[in-house]
Amino acid sequence: MSVSSLSQFAVHLRPQDNVVIAARPVPADTKFEFRGEPVRVDKYIGLGHKIAVLPIKKGEAVYKYGQIIGFASTNITPGDQVHVHNVSATLFERDYAFAQDVPPTPQPAEPRFFMGYDRGPSRAEPFRYGTRNYLLVISTVNCSASTNKYISEKIRHSGVLSDFPNIDGVVAITHKAGCAMQYGGEDHNQLDRTLAGFAKHANVAGYILLGLGCETGQAIHLIENQGLVQLNGSRKPPLVITIQESGGISKTVDAGMKAVIEMLPHANEVRRVSLPAKHLILGTNCGGSDGNSGVTANPALGVASDLLVAQGGTSVLAETPEIYGAEHLLTRRAVTREVGEKLVERIKWWEWYTGIFGAEINNNPSPGNKEGGLTTIYEKSLGAIAKGGSTALVDVVRYAEQVKSRGFVVMDTPGYDPVSMTGIVAGGANVLVFTTGRGSVFGCKPAPSIKIATNSPLYRHMIDDMDIDAGVILDGTPVEVVGRQIFEEILAVASGKKTKSEINGVGEEEFAPWAVGPTL
Repeated sequence: MSVSSLSQFAVHLRPQDNVVIAARPVPADTKFEFRGEPVRVDKYIGLGHKIAVLPIKKGEAVYKYGQIIGFASTNITPGDQVHVHNVSATLFERDYAFAQDVPPTPQPAEPRFFMGYDRGPSRAEPFRYGTRNYLLVISTVNCSASTNKYISEKIRHSGVLSDFPNIDGVVAITHKAGCAMQYGGEDHNQLDRTLAGFAKHANVAGYILLGLGCETGQAIHLIENQGLVQLNGSRKPPLVITIQESGGISKTVDAGMKAVIEMLPHANEVRRVSLPAKHLILGTNCGGSDGNSGVTANPALGVASDLLVAQGGTSVLAETPEIYGAEHLLTRRAVTREVGEKLVERIKWWEWYTGIFGAEINNNPSPGNKEGGLTTIYEKSLGAIAKGGSTALVDVVRYAEQVKSRGFVVMDTPGYDPVSMTGIVAGGANVLVFTTGRGSVFGCKPAPSIKIATNSPLYRHMIDDMDIDAGVILDGTPVEVVGRQIFEEILAVASGKKTKSEINGVGEEEFAPWAVGPTL
């Protein structure tokens, strides 16, 4: 049997790694050389899966990215597949080394700009500079969700929007919450914060609030708690319509349509202008991940994040359960010990939170992640944090909290994509990048969502949904080259280029606020 070059089949990421990652399917009886020694693969290994290149005794650490991703649950020999059948996610201590490796602030090669919307001084950052121009009909409670949708759909089908070409659309913001929660409690205030983040969003020209009338999540609580006003510069309270007060669904739809149509001329007046890239707030997420997510798309997105931060912009990393096990790499980059401790406090909270339900934070990855080659939460997290690039961690914020710091920020969100992205958008992200190895088709209006495929077979298979192919990295294209391609795409989309999810009309059903407590 001939001995092939390792690079024909797999990628060895760090010198200390005792595994390599399949860059393409590896046939059974493949033989390659590693550090002068032959390695024989007896069984077929799928794309993104790991192959041992050194002996790993039971109980010893498995290394990928130069970090521990788990521990061998049995003896592993070179050529073996390394996966859930022989690796466990045993707990281990991590050195947080707060603020000990703070990187210098990067400097841009040249100032960059995008064509966006300046909402004027009446809008405070992060809700002043937009990339889209929407009107929203926002449900305060699930009981008004269908009525809310009737309004947006009726306007859409009426053809009236054709007379207002500068408006991207009318979006119904609906959800499953709004009642059966503690009045003034954590869920109530968090829902208020999330709804207000969408109402105030820089990509929104105007909105109305629509409720049933008797719900716990009263509009007046939302307005007063979050300081909501109309977005036309009048500073008047927003319009509130309730089904019960209006006299039923039909009358509510008529009143809602009338209110939205009255907003159209003012919303249509806004024009795109040249704005510095520092006004972009990038929301990052990964979903349907595979073993190559942390090799291709995520580190390439990290390069784009660094380029944006160098421009004075902001990049937001979220999904706290998918930072778990890798948080020590971020605490070292924290600008202060206090910022690093905010992240660790959130990690400890998640350990407590999952524990009270009898769950474990390391029950991740999902079945689809495992089929794609991800074995433990540590491995998934180490690949996931690559989206955040290499700059200093300047802040850690709560779910849907306004992102006010410029630079690299972590937002505490669940790992579930719609819930995570909803919080990020509510915090002010005006453009999103979503990496996927299994094929997520996520969108989240009013923010455009750029989709990055981690491997070329997926990109080709789902060409109508994927915007960029990061799988070319497995064929030798440098990560930095793809990262710059992503950065250029961010600027283009921020300037009005439609993403595949926008072309497909995706993004109206994905609004999913996080409910922490019980439904009463």
